[in-house]
Amino acid sequence: MSGHSKWANIKHKKEKTDAQKGKIFTKLGREIAVIVKQGGPDPAANSKLKDVIAKAKAANMPNDNIERSIKKAAGELDGANYEEITYEGYGPGGVAVVVEAMTDNRNRTAGDIRHYFDKFGGNLGTTGCVSFMFDKKGVILIEKSEKINEDNLMMEALEAGAEDFGSEEEYYEVLTAPEDFSAVRESLEAKGYEFLEAEVQMMPQTWTRLDDAKQIELMDKLIEKLEDMDDVQNVYHNWERE
Repeated sequence: MSGHSKWANIKHKKEKTDAQKGKIFTKLGREIAVIVKQGGPDPAANSKLKDVIAKAKAANMPNDNIERSIKKAAGELDGANYEEITYEGYGPGGVAVVVEAMTDNRNRTAGDIRHYFDKFGGNLGTTGCVSFMFDKKGVILIEKSEKINEDNLMMEALEAGAEDFGSEEEYYEVLTAPEDFSAVRESLEAKGYEFLEAEVQMMPQTWTRLDDAKQIELMDKLIEKLEDMDDVQNVYHNWERE
């Protein structure tokens, strides 16, 4: 399992989410809009929509906001036409970075992302330059509590089709193959479990440590600036935080 370094990344992500809920909800709304336009507004017939609704709920997005985003997307025939683009590059000290974006202006987004890589000691690379260092995994995080029996949760997760189960300091981690994620998530949701996170992510195969204080500062700023961009949905990296 990914252990402490994974939790450090999750904690950082959670702190950012708490500080910028409005921005997070806007990005989730954009993701919902793209998925509704691709597969329709009915979660029963659009499994990707069902998954992103679960992701939105894990981020504490109110149901009203979710429903409004779906209705808006379903009726928005002349709205912005977003495309999904993935950028790859290296941060300070050779840290691998993958940036997933949804944009209505490819040139603007690419220019802004390149600017931040250059400014904070990294460089934007070509497609495929670092993605081979990551695996796509369904990730479900469930906060530990006295109400949850670890053995029961592990058994239920594995029976539903999970690949792996881990117990960290403050949460349980369920990993799935991307194609099994929806079935496992729905099975655990039906049993009453609530999620800290529930989405398909890029998980690093190995981690990179930074010992130089300047590189650590630059890497922190690079992630912060990329995550703050309206066009950026996710930033994945293999930096092992302390």
